[in-house]
Order: sequence, then structure tokens, then C-alpha cells
Amino acid sequence: MVSKINTAGLTGISGYIVDVEVDINRGMPSFDIVGLPDSAIRESRERVTTALSSIVKDFYSRRITINLAPASTRKEGAAFDLPIAVAILVCIGIIDQERVESTLISGELSLDGTVRSVNGILPMVYSAKEAGLTKCVVPFENSEEAALVEGIEVIGVNNLSEAVLHFTSMPLSPITVDIDKFFEVDESDFYGLDFADVKGQKSVKRAIEVAAAGRHNILIIGPPGSGKTMLAKRLPGVLPDLTVDESLDVTMIYSISGLLSNKSCLITRRPFRSPHHTISYSALTGGGRVPKPGEISLAHNGVLFLDELPEFPKAVLEVLRQPLEDGEVTVSRVNGTVTYPADCMLLASMNPCPCGHYGDSNKCRCKHNEVAKYLGKISGPLLDRIDIQVEAPAVKYDELGNTKRDGETSKEVKKRVTACQNIQRERYKDEGILTNSQLNAPQIDKFCILGDSEREILKRAFDSLGLTGRAYHKILKVARTIADLDGSQDIKTNHLAEAISYRSLDRKYWT
Repeated sequence: MVSKINTAGLTGISGYIVDVEVDINRGMPSFDIVGLPDSAIRESRERVTTALSSIVKDFYSRRITINLAPASTRKEGAAFDLPIAVAILVCIGIIDQERVESTLISGELSLDGTVRSVNGILPMVYSAKEAGLTKCVVPFENSEEAALVEGIEVIGVNNLSEAVLHFTSMPLSPITVDIDKFFEVDESDFYGLDFADVKGQKSVKRAIEVAAAGRHNILIIGPPGSGKTMLAKRLPGVLPDLTVDESLDVTMIYSISGLLSNKSCLITRRPFRSPHHTISYSALTGGGRVPKPGEISLAHNGVLFLDELPEFPKAVLEVLRQPLEDGEVTVSRVNGTVTYPADCMLLASMNPCPCGHYGDSNKCRCKHNEVAKYLGKISGPLLDRIDIQVEAPAVKYDELGNTKRDGETSKEVKKRVTACQNIQRERYKDEGILTNSQLNAPQIDKFCILGDSEREILKRAFDSLGLTGRAYHKILKVARTIADLDGSQDIKTNHLAEAISYRSLDRKYWT
């Protein structure tokens, strides 16, 4: 008799259905797994046989052949343990084949039969739903995560015995989850780092607000101690809350990466990733022998913060160019090619020179070639992809000595940013995009219409600053965001002038 169980594998952030086929015959005792299994799956022989020994006494004295179909796709991970064990029990008649029809089974087994949690349950269950399966049996620790997928019945099991009872005599109750409860959080926790705590730097705060409103990339340049990092860490507090769809997208990435918190199976806050400058390019964009998401994908729908930008190796920074433009990153390895979403906001900060005091003759002792080498780590093509460049001057004593919190709070700024993004979502509801930063060239011509005076201003700026075609489009996108913040349907002169001012620092420091 040949039994068949449905389970799932992972490729990128997507799941695909795998058929676990088991055949048990008389002959020389063996336990063979075919279908391109990795070492973790091959080792399941020991875990499965030991876990099953308390239920079936003599099955391992027979010839057992297990096929993982499709055989042409490489399978990885220990999530195949439970479906292999159940398939064996079906094959020897303990469980009826009809009981496991239209059911996805996934889970890792301990030697005592305990079912351990696995990574990537959420995309696996999504693939099961798309394949027409109606039920899934998963580790109890993963059951809430799996139940986020509507339209499929989720059963959580703690051990192999519970799974056997469920399929034979005592069906377990399905797990249900109210997604709304995950978004019921205390807002005060979001604003633990508040914009009002930052003294001075009004121009930088304004630039960050514009960047947040349109999800534009931003670079902050200033001397040490001017508050660049302090401001950057407060950016998440002014970003709009994640929608349910955005939250599920982020959760899938964290699920396959094994980064979901034990306290919550759903990511409800926008990610803020701040990797150290010693990071490798594969850790930033994703990769490894078995490709995994990198920091730029873990920051999807959130913020990627690169502090001390020139300290990152130039080769690492250059790999950001394509993901920043396309909103996704493709990783190719011998085992295959996967594409991860990478639609994030880049927030970078840096000093203007190695000592950080460029332009101050009393402090800066950097030689011209040292400054050029330091700034040369940031290439022109990468700078061209940064929409907003703003300078953070040294903070004056009068501003620091003022103990009164006279600046706007993050909550106040967030209200304006959220209202601005709501305008964009409504405007682009038929365009397949959400924010101004995602506008392509035809959409820019459609939604960023200029009057005669605005065209003349932009023409003069284009010629005097030596702007590229990409910079031209970036200015129009930022101007559209500034107009939205102002509640204006048209891009006016003051909106365009402010957007142009955010493109001047590369001419100041890099020319």
C-alpha cells in the first residue's frame, strides 16, 4: 500500500505543496528518503523511527521508501518529520487515508514524539489554501500564526500521539485568532522615543516628516553629536500604522527567517533595522548557501537605518542600488533563484569628513585627499537614489540648555503623516501603488503637473545643479508629497523650491 500526505516546502517567501508518499514492503530492512532531501530531512529517519516506536513496534524492520514530490525540487528543513510519521501510520493502517485528505501537515519531531515549531508556517498555510486544501495540522506553537490565514481550519498538536488521536478517534478543536486584537496596543509604548525630546534641528525634523509622508529615502549629514542618530531612532514613531495586509507581508518574511517573537505571531509595528557597518553584502541583501532574507527585506514596509554610512564597505553599499529602485531583491545561488520584497525607506546618516568637523577651521584637520577618499565611498549613483539630503548643524548651547519641551511630539507629527498617506492611497487606488515614492515616469507626468512658473524654476535648477533624469523625477515626487502635506492639489512654487533644496548637499560635498 502507498500512502500520501500533503505538506509544504518554501522557496523565497512563498510555499509550495509537497506530496509525502510512503511505501512499506517486505524485504531487507531499510529507510530510504528520495526526492532531493537535504541532510536535515535525511536525519529525520532517526527522529521519526524513535518517535513512532511507542506507537508501532515492528514497522522499522521492513523496507520503507519515502518519496517527496515533486522530485525535481530540493527540500530543506525538519518540517517534514510529522508528515512522514503520519504517512507511515497511514501506510500500515493505523490512520485511514480518507482522514488525511485535503489536510496539510507540518512539524518537527523530537525523539519522545513532541512536535516542535518550524519556520515559515504562514506562507506554507497560504500555499495550502491556494491549492484547495481545507485543513492543516501544525505544531501548537505555530497554530496562532497559521490561523492568521482565513478560510482554512487549523489544528495545533503538541505531540505525535495527539495527531494520531485527532485522525482516529478524538478530533481536536480548530484554533481561531482575532487579528484585530494584535493591533490593540498602548500608543504610549510607540512614543517612548519622542521627537519633542530632540532640541533644535527644526529643518531636519521637517525633512524627516516629508520623507515619512511619502516614504522617501533620506540622508542626514552633520558633525558628531548633532542628533542624527537620535532623530533617526524616532522616525518609526511618526510612520503610519501597518495595515493588515502590510502586517501579513512583513510577518511572512520574519516567519521564514525564524524571527517571530514567542509573544506575538503577527508583526504589528513597522520594522526598524539598523545593521552594523561590518555587515556583509549577502547579509544585507539576502543570501547564503540556502538563501535567506537579508536586512533590506527584514525592513520591508519599514525603515533600514544605516548609521555612519561611509564606514560600510563600498561593495556593500553598491548592492543597495537595484533594491532601492525596484522594491525587491533577487538572490541567485546554485540551488535556485529567489526574489524577496524589499520596499523599505532608507535612512542614512554620516559625518561630512573623517573627523566630523568639515568646514570648521578650528576643529577640522582633515586633508583634502582624506575628505575626498571618505566621501568617495558613497558613489554618485547611490546618492542619486536618495530623495532627500539634509544637513544637521551643530546644536547651540541655548537650544540644549532649554529644559522646556517646546517641539512637536511624535504623535502630532504622525497625525499629519498619516493624513498625507491617506491622500496618496486614495489618489493611487487604481494605480497599483500606495505612496509618492513609488510613482513611475508615466505616473509622474499624470500626477505631478507643473504650472509655467514652476517649470521655469525646475529648469533653472536642472541646469545650474547638473541634475540627472532620476534626480528630476525625485524632486517632482518629493514636491508632490510636500503639496499633499500642505493639503494642496497642485504643486506650487514653494513646494517645488523646498524639494529642490533637498538635492543640494551632494553638490556641496561631492563636487
